[in-house]
Amino acid sequence: MTETVKKTQENIAQPHAVPWFVRGLRDGVPICMGYFAVSFALGITARGIGMNALQAGLMSMGMVASAGEFAAIVLISSGAGVIEMISTCVVVNLRYFLMSCSLSQKLSPDLPFYHRFLLPYCITDEIFGLSSAVPGYLDPRYSYGMTIISVAGWTCGTVLGVLLGNIMPPFIVNALSVSLYGMFLAIIIPPSRKDRFIAALVAISMAASGLFSVLPLLNTISGGFKVIILTILIAGAAAFIKPVDESAGKEEEA
Repeated sequence: MTETVKKTQENIAQPHAVPWFVRGLRDGVPICMGYFAVSFALGITARGIGMNALQAGLMSMGMVASAGEFAAIVLISSGAGVIEMISTCVVVNLRYFLMSCSLSQKLSPDLPFYHRFLLPYCITDEIFGLSSAVPGYLDPRYSYGMTIISVAGWTCGTVLGVLLGNIMPPFIVNALSVSLYGMFLAIIIPPSRKDRFIAALVAISMAASGLFSVLPLLNTISGGFKVIILTILIAGAAAFIKPVDESAGKEEEA
């Protein structure tokens, strides 16, 4: 009887026994596939301005940001200076600063300090979304696993885009890139179904983003600044109306 109970307990605990790094690799597969399609188009664009596979691959591995890299390619093609390119890429990617600050709140106070230097490299929209959805404290190995496979797909797609050129029809590249939007829906729908407050925030965020795209003056704001403004306003209001119960999070982690 005791042996049967023991085996049952082991079976129940088995899903949680999977190492966080392995979970990150597994959950990063859809991100890798979506990144590969988008970065393939990026590689084609990079080849069009004279970049070789090594240059484009190093750019993708170092930045891992589609909007920032496309902006860099445009600036390179126009002969912009180094200061102008750096400033533009910083502004376009400024939202990752807020994401890093937010994700740092999910780290255990006992976590070694060097993880706080390594995790910012792992911040992309998709990896941030999945990392934020982890209940309780975030184990950084989960983000590392997603990052390794995602960055591999992003870099390989860029290099192959340069080497193979226009071998892949544009409509296939565009169709594959839609998978990223499907992945975002998979991230926000489950918590929205469980919590009406989160569902309301998602709806408000989508409506506000739409208004920023059509209203005069607001539609002139760059995508990076738009994300920052909406994040501060909506997340700040949500934190004021319904602050997170830290004691509940610690009990869930325990």
